[in-house]
Amino acid sequence: MHIGIDFDNTIVSYDALFHKVAREWGLINEHIPVNKLAVRDSLRASGREELWTEMQGHVYGARMDEAVTYPGAIEFIRRAVDAGHTVSIVSHKTQRPFLGQPHDLHAAAQGWINHHLLPHLTAPVGRFAAYFELTKEAKLLRIGDCGCEAFIDDLPEILLAQAFPPTAAGLLFDPESHHAASGGLQRFTSWQQIAAFFALP
Repeated sequence: MHIGIDFDNTIVSYDALFHKVAREWGLINEHIPVNKLAVRDSLRASGREELWTEMQGHVYGARMDEAVTYPGAIEFIRRAVDAGHTVSIVSHKTQRPFLGQPHDLHAAAQGWINHHLLPHLTAPVGRFAAYFELTKEAKLLRIGDCGCEAFIDDLPEILLAQAFPPTAAGLLFDPESHHAASGGLQRFTSWQQIAAFFALP
């Protein structure tokens, strides 16, 4: 089977890193939960939307290597590839931040994969690939072009998009249960649940 997986907020969790950077920049106090959305909402509520945008570019660029995975994500990919499945990461993000330093966000994400993910894969080359597209539309086309038979994403709007390949099963990764009413999508709150769904050895 060809399994496609989103990258940001599906494999990689940014909760701790956004909180850390916001504290370093003096933008939040210790009472804000260690959660990316809580940091965003705090900055927006205080009229600091531009700082939030700048922080995203900084985190996804200069600080990308500090980001951590959701528990079980890398283990799932390793086990899937070892079991003979093909795994493709398909993500969408701008090449450069809207504000702040002009980091290459695609290169930063690929660097993270090279450092944190590839060393764990021992199966033959060719069963794993990563693609970073500029738009959601390009991402959806790539999912189809890759021949994904299942695709795991944290965004219901991707999995429910009209352009989402009809031959692919959409699996929603929802660790904080934000999307309980998700249009009939199969919803998972952990990578352990996803591994069980695919009956990985």
